[in-house]
Amino acid sequence: MFSIIFLCHGNICRSPMAESVMAHLVRARGMEGEIRVSSAAAHTDAIGCAPHRGTREKLAAEHIPLVPHRAVLLTRADADACDLILCMDEANVRDAKRIAGKDNEGKVRLLLSAAGTPRAIADPWYTGDFDATFRDVLQGCGEWLSLLSGGGVSPLAKGSEK
Repeated sequence: MFSIIFLCHGNICRSPMAESVMAHLVRARGMEGEIRVSSAAAHTDAIGCAPHRGTREKLAAEHIPLVPHRAVLLTRADADACDLILCMDEANVRDAKRIAGKDNEGKVRLLLSAAGTPRAIADPWYTGDFDATFRDVLQGCGEWLSLLSGGGVSPLAKGSEK
């Protein structure tokens, strides 16, 4: 089973949104036995907290179930056990590589890198714009799922970083 961890700063806005969106897309394609998704934080600010109200409301408006979730911190063991760590911005990439260790650096990517637009997904904690964040998350998850389901090159191929 291919395992993906979505990573953002606190694991209450962007990464649980991405986890929920990807879980929904995976279910819709009948790939639950092939791809496992989770999410984590790069920092301890919100450990144990539920997803932000804005994330919950946006997912509900889009009819996407929120996965059961409390914020957790990414660990080296998590990085060792997963296949891909999809980050929301460059700070998350740096944090993921630090936490994951040198052996796992190749697993770390920006979420939007598969969409051909390796840029940050704005943090709605600061912007308040959960709609824009959702559009970017949906695009990134859709592109990664396409790659993983045979619609493109291997997500871990040389030169596919960021």
